[in-house]
Amino acid sequence: MLAPRELEKSPLFRDITYEEYQRLLPCFQAVGRSYQADELIYDFTDARRDDVGIVERGTAALIRIDEEGVATVMEELGPGGVFGRDLAFAGSAGDSLEVVCRTPCEVLFIDYPHILRRCENACSYHSTLVQNMLRLMADKAQALSERIDVLSRRSIREKLLCYFRQLAGRAGGPSFTLPFSLSVLADYIATDRSAMMRELKRLREEGLVRSEGRRFTLL
Repeated sequence: MLAPRELEKSPLFRDITYEEYQRLLPCFQAVGRSYQADELIYDFTDARRDDVGIVERGTAALIRIDEEGVATVMEELGPGGVFGRDLAFAGSAGDSLEVVCRTPCEVLFIDYPHILRRCENACSYHSTLVQNMLRLMADKAQALSERIDVLSRRSIREKLLCYFRQLAGRAGGPSFTLPFSLSVLADYIATDRSAMMRELKRLREEGLVRSEGRRFTLL
């Protein structure tokens, strides 16, 4: 269960009070589970899964694995991150999607059909939760559009600069912090890590980028 301050940061429970949240969990048949690093949390190929997962503590990643076994990070999930079969965008028939633990995680699972079912008690927070769910789906659609923009670039340099511009735009200035490690960045832009590091070095040498750790500035 989330603490009051953690609840305030959860996009799924936006505008829901802590008292309503406590009443909501049994109403929605919510179940909490704990996972260790590298443990599989959710397999999208499992047709029996119709629940929605909310990362309460820790970090996880949504990963696509193609027919040749190549893994691509689709989304990094921190506290408040939401995933589920009904929130995912389908890939090709041979691809698989799974959520894997990055660090020890606590995840809350809510039955998705129960979310959409009309509440017998006419709870106001039920409607709020549905509205938040729709907002999250819209945000995921926007994130997918940005991801396609990055992956559609032909070279590693173009992919890096496209993604850096997106992060700078969100930060409201030329300086920003990568949301994940450089190794994960290589997965995110679907390229070899060594080749990406060489391109980053060239960008620094050409005066296009300055960096210190995960902190970057577009020049």
